[in-house]
Amino acid sequence: MKLDMKIDEFLPLREVVFNTLRQAIIQGEFQPGERLMEVTIANKLGVSRTPVREAIRMLELEGLVVMIPRKGAEVAKITVKDLKDALEVRMAIEALSVKLACERIDEEGAKELKQACITFKEAINSKLVPAIVEGDEAFHNAIYRAAKNPKLLNIAQNLREQVYRYRVEYVKDFSYHDNLVREHDLVTLAILKGDADTAQKIMEQHIYNQEQIVIKNLIEQE
Repeated sequence: MKLDMKIDEFLPLREVVFNTLRQAIIQGEFQPGERLMEVTIANKLGVSRTPVREAIRMLELEGLVVMIPRKGAEVAKITVKDLKDALEVRMAIEALSVKLACERIDEEGAKELKQACITFKEAINSKLVPAIVEGDEAFHNAIYRAAKNPKLLNIAQNLREQVYRYRVEYVKDFSYHDNLVREHDLVTLAILKGDADTAQKIMEQHIYNQEQIVIKNLIEQE
């Protein structure tokens, strides 16, 4: 187990531990189904058990960790059923978001969306998975904000924690990166034109393609 903790004086210790453990899970330092031993992790990081326990609870909210009765915390396994359930909800939210964005986007929203596309392309070129995940989130967040519906934005942000792992899994497939960029560009163009039908169709295909990629990777890992 390799854990590199970077102390940030502006963040609470639990946040630092959380970021460290999340990165380790994403990069495969912890395998699906592996137990997270509080004492071992605390000793490895040179901290008490309290911030480790708090970080594990935060990871549980993101769907990266599950609590097993009488066993404790372990890295969550990705199942096809969980993936489909999460992406069914995300499909509906994304389709509504692009429809509303087509109707309500303003100059500031258009500027943010265009910049999100540029930032995402830069992240793709970096070939750094965390940067790509962050860029993908920023792109979709720009659409949510352009929809001008605070309730929808709140629901989407809550769902973000549930689909984070899946987002990581599909961006790890570098063979799909060109398509990701193209789909983002097409969605952006449709929104800026106010073409809701096209934007929704492209977004639905975008989410469906991601589902198929993760399912394929899951099958290959079995």
